[in-house]
Amino acid sequence: MRNPEASRLVGVYRRAVPVGARRVIAEHVGTDFREQLKSGIAAAAEVRNQVKRVRVVRRHRSLLARHDRTVVSVDGTPRIAHVVPGITPLEARRANLDEVAAALRGAGVEYFCVRSDSETSAALAVRREDRERVLTALRQACRVRPGYVVPVRGRQVQEESALPGYGAGPWKRVAGADVFRCTWYLTDQTGRLVLGLRYGCDIEFWREEGGELVSPRRNVVAEAVPVHEASVEADESLFTELAPLPAEQEQREQEPVRVPTRPAFAAAAVGRRTFPIDVVYTWVDGSDPDWVRRRAAFSDRPYHEEAANAARYLSRDELRYSLRSLHLYAPWVRNIYLVTADQTPQWLNTDHPRIKVVSHKEIFKDPDALPTFNSHAIESQLHHIEGLSEHFLYFNDDVMLGQEVLPQHFFLPNGLGKFYLSPALVPFGEPSPDDPPVAAAGKNNRRLIAERFGDNIFRKMKHVPHALHRGVLDEIEREFPEEHRRTAASRFRSVDDISVASSLHHYYAFHTQRSFSGEGLVYRYCDVGKPGVERVLGRLLAQRDAHVFCLNDTTSTEAELGRQQALMGRFLDEYFPYPSPYERGADNR
Repeated sequence: MRNPEASRLVGVYRRAVPVGARRVIAEHVGTDFREQLKSGIAAAAEVRNQVKRVRVVRRHRSLLARHDRTVVSVDGTPRIAHVVPGITPLEARRANLDEVAAALRGAGVEYFCVRSDSETSAALAVRREDRERVLTALRQACRVRPGYVVPVRGRQVQEESALPGYGAGPWKRVAGADVFRCTWYLTDQTGRLVLGLRYGCDIEFWREEGGELVSPRRNVVAEAVPVHEASVEADESLFTELAPLPAEQEQREQEPVRVPTRPAFAAAAVGRRTFPIDVVYTWVDGSDPDWVRRRAAFSDRPYHEEAANAARYLSRDELRYSLRSLHLYAPWVRNIYLVTADQTPQWLNTDHPRIKVVSHKEIFKDPDALPTFNSHAIESQLHHIEGLSEHFLYFNDDVMLGQEVLPQHFFLPNGLGKFYLSPALVPFGEPSPDDPPVAAAGKNNRRLIAERFGDNIFRKMKHVPHALHRGVLDEIEREFPEEHRRTAASRFRSVDDISVASSLHHYYAFHTQRSFSGEGLVYRYCDVGKPGVERVLGRLLAQRDAHVFCLNDTTSTEAELGRQQALMGRFLDEYFPYPSPYERGADNR
């Protein structure tokens, strides 16, 4: 049934825009709207947003004449955005800071970078008496390259409050503000990833008082600095935890990003991470004929049907998208290790300096344990990876980052790890052949913890990146040699397994004062084999509010895998549309 409001708005669009102009407008607002006009069944809210975008296009044709500018919709509001291939959140933060800094330098205005409490937005301090020069310089910058401004009150800025800086009126709104934000909206070629107000640059007007410059708002280092103190340069990582450490920049053969600041903001502070963090993935291509033949030779032996379920080994290209999420949302990671059964995805850029492919043969102490099809066994050997950092994150390939995550989501700066407890419980009692593998392993973990420390564990862990200590894993292997050896030797998941990386490590590290239960990580779990998965994925895509999400499948039959593959492919391509540098043929940054 046609939506009356949608039809009315479609009519408004057609009356307002000549036929010849619609073709040009469609290049900016996309082909989807043209299809909506043809079908006449678009939702009224979506049509209203599109009409708003059209009006922006008509009003600002000269600003949109460049091929690298487009109109995007952010929370229902049209914004002029700049197309930057492969843009990431960290690069958006840098770009906005650079844009503001260049305008101030051009106007001869002195400034210095401030450590704010935001990891995604930068902050620059200027003298209050330079206000007019600052406003003039930034107003001109926003006219040359369309940007947006918003006064900052407290710690929050509202998307709907951002005003086009290429107009005259908005500058009256910020003229008397102690702090305001400049933002240039950035998007990739697909237009699906839009990085806006959250990544802008704040301009703070510091007042002179008693020989000092005094901040208009609190920050995490110094609220006043000497007026005539000389500026110094400091590494970008002091101002945002998103940035890699200087040593990691050098390893990547990249020039460290340095910014002007005052000595107080350049000083190393308690609470700053100084150790590297690596990532480890385990991956299998369950469609590889050689691997399938090897598995078939042992497939009559699993104790539980879930241990040999085809869905457990199917590759839906989740690894490709998980790596895209890592590139976007955790640029502070050092190296990435991919542990495989001598398999390598065809699309993987193995020449990338931060990618290391590791064979099971390199980490299993007992070669007779191979081939193995048991993730518990593989996880028990991760600490044998040569060159792996002491602190690392273990990812299953079905775990994705949905927005920026910081090192402190997983490790405190003093090295303590965080684990995230699930509300799901480990059943009480002894392990049984009727137990799903995860439950049996949980029961075995509980016995070891009870025998070693005198108390019981009952809760499972969430399917998030696991913050692991290499030294703890090595200690577990020494502390529980028989259980560890038996797990490593089990080709399929067994009733006698322990789950080292995903559970036992966390409880052992907790009892030895090296890890604790964390909070604050927004997490979503989706079993793609369950009914209603389309609605779950749709909400996840629309809201994008999860730090981490897991797309797991332990129940699908082989007959269902094709439909699940198509559904997952569409979702992941929408969420992570642009290739990462870890893919062949992509920008090798």
